[in-house]
Amino acid sequence: MRRRVYGALHDINVVNLVDVVLVLLIIFMIAAPMLQSGIDINLPRTKATTEDLGEGVVVTITKGEKIYVDERVTNLSRFESFLSDATRKKGSKSVYLRADKDIPYGLVIDVVGRIKSLGIQSLGLVTEPETKK
Repeated sequence: MRRRVYGALHDINVVNLVDVVLVLLIIFMIAAPMLQSGIDINLPRTKATTEDLGEGVVVTITKGEKIYVDERVTNLSRFESFLSDATRKKGSKSVYLRADKDIPYGLVIDVVGRIKSLGIQSLGLVTEPETKK
C-alpha cells in the first residue's frame, strides 16, 4: 500500500475572513446612527456650520422643560451640583447646551447663567444645520 505524503498548505484562505468583516461593517453602519444621544429634542436650525463637539459635558433641555446633564435628569435647584460632578468626572471644562427650539428663552438664559456661575467659560450651543431646498 502506498502512503500519500501531503505537503504544507501555502495559501491562506481569506474568503471567510472577508465575509465576517463585511458583515460586521454592515452591522456597525446600521448601528452607528442609533448610538447618538437618547434624549429626543427638536433642535433649532441655523445656516452656521457646527464643528465637531469634542469632549465635554452635554446639557439638554427638552420640550417638557426637563434638564439633563449627560443623560441624567435633574431640576434647576440641583443643576449646579450635577454639572460640577459631571465636569469633574470627565475632566473637561467644556459644556455643550442642546435646547429644544420650543422652550422659553428665559429658561435657556437661566441655565446659561448657572453654567457661567460655575466658572465654565467654554460653552457651545448645539444646533442642526439648515437643509438646502
